[in-house]
Amino acid sequence: MKLARYSIGTGDRFGLQGNSQLAAVKKAYNKGVDLAIVWNKSHREHTIVGTTQESVRQEADQAAAAASWTGQYFVDADHIGLGNVDLFLDNSDFFTIDVADFIGKKTDSKRLHDFVSAHQNFIGEYTIPGIASPLKINRELLQEIAEKYLFAVQKAGEIYRYIKKNKNNGDFITEVSMDETAEPQTPVEMLFILAAIADEKIPVQTIAPKFSGRFNKGVDYIGDLAQFRQEFEEDLCIITYGIKTFGLPADLKLSVHSGSDKFSIYGPIRELIAKHNAGIHVKTAGTTWLEELIGLAEAGGTGLEIAKQIYSSSYSRFDELCSPYASVIDIDREALPTPADLQTWTSDQFVKALRHDQSCPDYDINLRQLLHVGYKVAAELGDTYLNVLRQNEAVVSKNVIENLYDRHIKPLFL
Repeated sequence: MKLARYSIGTGDRFGLQGNSQLAAVKKAYNKGVDLAIVWNKSHREHTIVGTTQESVRQEADQAAAAASWTGQYFVDADHIGLGNVDLFLDNSDFFTIDVADFIGKKTDSKRLHDFVSAHQNFIGEYTIPGIASPLKINRELLQEIAEKYLFAVQKAGEIYRYIKKNKNNGDFITEVSMDETAEPQTPVEMLFILAAIADEKIPVQTIAPKFSGRFNKGVDYIGDLAQFRQEFEEDLCIITYGIKTFGLPADLKLSVHSGSDKFSIYGPIRELIAKHNAGIHVKTAGTTWLEELIGLAEAGGTGLEIAKQIYSSSYSRFDELCSPYASVIDIDREALPTPADLQTWTSDQFVKALRHDQSCPDYDINLRQLLHVGYKVAAELGDTYLNVLRQNEAVVSKNVIENLYDRHIKPLFL
């Protein structure tokens, strides 16, 4: 099974926007972009919303059938490990193997010694085509990298082999994810991570490294764009080199776990994948849920009341909702509108505050982040929330399609 050159990961917390998400991808297809859609959902999301991976599979299959979609689509077991992979085996054909928690843990001394010995030919000044300065590698650095990453890659191999052995219904796409960690991987670290992946014989098709800067949930990239651009380009060069040197799959590509809406990095990504003739996988994740809220607020009436109710509850449960996402949100709590103030808002005020339009003076980055992690409140409303979504399907769908197509797909691929 091979993933298309360009692919986009779309989260759908409540499973009702699959048709709209695919409609956005189909618009791109009609413009000449062969773009695979990957519906991703993590164990944490399933636990909070009360869904299963089977429901994601059903949503994807239904959307594809309804749209007569002949392009690629996949269902991603997002950020899985051995502890929960069994819940995803039957209904997933894309597995994001997350080994960030194992970074920094050492493997046994023999395996460390064997890895360093096997790759000591890289010691010295090593030139990678496309990277301006040679990589300076000594034995101590190679040892440090092996101690930091080798165990994590071995865990990825263990999980991959478990999936391969126990998945009974066909082939699958493999991604290795290392993005949810404190420090970005350097080019020389990426080189030896790829070497270790090859040693483990993982047929990896996408790899998600950590980049510099903040990738907060639902808001734009915060960081040095020039630094991001350099890191992204160097990673592209390392991957091209790794494919040729280590015999990795020829279609291996970078995966950017954007945390949604990293609009300012889309320009550099588009420019550099064209320059290097590279593919890309971009996960946009949870913005669909926020487009649902925007649609409900636009609809007014009960929809606006539900949106306000969700905000009020999220505000009062701030610590509970934000603590699991503490590393990927930055909310100025004092700057949030109080529930009492927000109750007086019109539909237009709510929409302008929540919609990710940085040119709008009423856009509220704090409110947006809080509501991004507030989907648990909507989940607890159960059918009350789902029914109001269904009642306002037209306006919600319009927002979902426009968001995914105009704000994500077009700047990346068109």
